[in-house]
Amino acid sequence: MKPAIGTFRVSDDLATLSRACADHLCRMARAASDRVLVALSGGNTPKPMYQLLAEEPVRSQLPWDRVHWILGDERFVPPSNPDSNYGMARAAFLSHVPVPPENVHPVPTEGVTLDEAAEQYEAMLMKLYGGDTLRLDKPLLDLTLLGLGPDGHTASLLPGQPVLQETKRWVAPVPHGRPQPRVSLTYPALDSSRVVAFLVAGEEKREMLDEIWSGDTSVPAGRIRPVGEVIWFVDKAAAGRWA
Repeated sequence: MKPAIGTFRVSDDLATLSRACADHLCRMARAASDRVLVALSGGNTPKPMYQLLAEEPVRSQLPWDRVHWILGDERFVPPSNPDSNYGMARAAFLSHVPVPPENVHPVPTEGVTLDEAAEQYEAMLMKLYGGDTLRLDKPLLDLTLLGLGPDGHTASLLPGQPVLQETKRWVAPVPHGRPQPRVSLTYPALDSSRVVAFLVAGEEKREMLDEIWSGDTSVPAGRIRPVGEVIWFVDKAAAGRWA
């Protein structure tokens, strides 16, 4: 079987899934001749993959000076808060590798309002991109890592929230839908990706994944349509009948 969008790579478990995704990122970064922009995902699933980036053999193979790291979404909490996506990525790998500080771009969450955080992050992305209009022949992101919630959300594109209807802004505030307000890349920004890589593990994701792979576009993750390709890195527990 083939999913409605993209291709899937099924691994036995989260450990082998993480290795497959880390290897893909490493190959992609090494093959690029210019700067590589990677959007990181939060949550528990990508953490083992991040840890692999700080370990050999991946650590010494990544061209750290050319890879820039942004956040696909962020909870509006300080980096020291346990719920911070940036804090998790920093602890998992960013603080253990030779990445230039100017290549790491956390969402501002201190001394600003939620709206200001979204505006400043969008301005930063436009500066990195070199313009304020996304072009089909020039994707914003080289690799976008995304997760999948049991309710079908990805990044902080939460079911029933206005951010799902945003068609112009690259970054938007998400004040409701979860206990903590969030800042998230929007569909225009996420879809401006050479590769979108979903990391999905666990039996609790199986039903939602099956719906999306069967063509359901009513949930947020099912609406991702990048200019490039979609790769689903999943374990057997999540893949179910598709394994």
